[in-house]
Amino acid sequence: MTLKNSINVSSSIAAVSVITALGFSASAWASDEELKLTIATESGDRESPHGLAVKRISDIVEEKSDGRITINVFYQDEIGGPQELFDQLVRGNIDLFLGWPQTSYDERLGVLQLPYLTLGWDEALDAYGKDGWVSEVIGPILSDIGLEYLGPFPEGFGGIATADTYATNHEDARGIKLRSQPIFPLPQTIQAMGFQAVPIDWSEVYTSIQTGVVDGDSSNVIYWDYTYFNDLLDYFVHSKHNFSFYTFLMNQDSWNALDEEDRGIIADAVEVVSNEQFENAKAEDEKWIQTAQEEGMEYIVPSDEEMAAWIERVRETVWVEAEESLGEDVMSAVREHASEPQ
Repeated sequence: MTLKNSINVSSSIAAVSVITALGFSASAWASDEELKLTIATESGDRESPHGLAVKRISDIVEEKSDGRITINVFYQDEIGGPQELFDQLVRGNIDLFLGWPQTSYDERLGVLQLPYLTLGWDEALDAYGKDGWVSEVIGPILSDIGLEYLGPFPEGFGGIATADTYATNHEDARGIKLRSQPIFPLPQTIQAMGFQAVPIDWSEVYTSIQTGVVDGDSSNVIYWDYTYFNDLLDYFVHSKHNFSFYTFLMNQDSWNALDEEDRGIIADAVEVVSNEQFENAKAEDEKWIQTAQEEGMEYIVPSDEEMAAWIERVRETVWVEAEESLGEDVMSAVREHASEPQ
């Protein structure tokens, strides 16, 4: 098994060696066998919420299986970027994954990043919960790709973090260059809001801001912009244009190779972590909003009029564009369930 050529040679050799050593056949395991699995997160070091989440799953699984099942954990950039990790998950070179599903396999997954889908915390947690309507939409799509959807990992509403200048409306946004995740329809959303979107992978964001390639970051909760770019950025505008929502996924062949008992151990571990995140996400986001302000980042909430104008403009532009890639069935569900502006 090999990783994509874009990973540097030394890390590729190390990663491939580890992945190969931890690989397994697709034949079913019995619950008395020792199992070695892998889990990776696309963003976040060991002390980040994502890093702590995947490590906690590994610990719970090992404890519940009395050490019979071990999960080797890989953190941000250790074996590749978001697209590379997702590719390896689909191919079965890693078993479990916490991150955003890449739309390169099925554009309908762009519904997860559809702008202004939900407009408040209660609506968002209902929609993105394990039994929520968004989860019901994406479950079959992920299955078609060969992935088992194990649960959600909500973070909160994203915003616009910038240096030197900021904007709370379409007119003032002109000329401000923002990094966007290269996932449809996030760049299109930033463009519709009036900014200039520059799709850039997470690992390159700091240098891009530092060298002036972009003026800031977009679509992340304030934790990421404060923790990683606080020395570069001055403002965080809480535009709330997307609800930052990650997924716990498992390669379907890996899942099917497990017997019922071992599936239960892994599913229960994910459910514990997912439930904790749902209970704590809003308070965690509010904590980092306060921390960022105390450390000098100016936190700005657009007026009701500015928010209404952004919602109308973005929905009229991006939702219409999304119809072609997401399909009529997905967009029908969106229009049936999406939050109504007040």
